[in-house]
Amino acid sequence: APLVESGGGPVQAGGSLKLSCAAGELVYSNCMAWFRQAPGKEREAVAHRQSYGSTSYADWVKGRFTISRELAKRSLYLEIDRVIPEDTATYYCAASTDHDDCKNRRYRIWGRGTQVTVSA
Repeated sequence: APLVESGGGPVQAGGSLKLSCAAGELVYSNCMAWFRQAPGKEREAVAHRQSYGSTSYADWVKGRFTISRELAKRSLYLEIDRVIPEDTATYYCAASTDHDDCKNRRYRIWGRGTQVTVSA
C-alpha cells in the first residue's frame, strides 16, 4: 500500500496517542488527511492538510487532534490528546495529488488503517 498507518492500539481514556502514516513520495502530495470509521458508523474526516501548510479540522475535534507532516521522515501524523471512548475507530491516512480533488477534499489514495481502542 502506498500509505501505511501505524501507532494504533489500546489506550485508556484521558491518555494521548500519536498515529503515523508512512507516505514515501506521497508526503509531497497536494493534500493529505486523516479519516476515521467507528464500528457501525460511516467514515468521517478528522483533519486535512494542504501541501503549503494550511490545516483544518472537523468541528467536533475541539482542539484534541493535531495533524502534522515531517518531510525528512516522509510521514504524516495525527496526535490525539485526552482520548475518549468515542475515539475508538479505525484511522485512515489519505492523499491526493490532484488540485481539483484537494479543493473538493476528494482523496484517491488510501492506507489500510490502524485501529485505536479507547477504554474507559
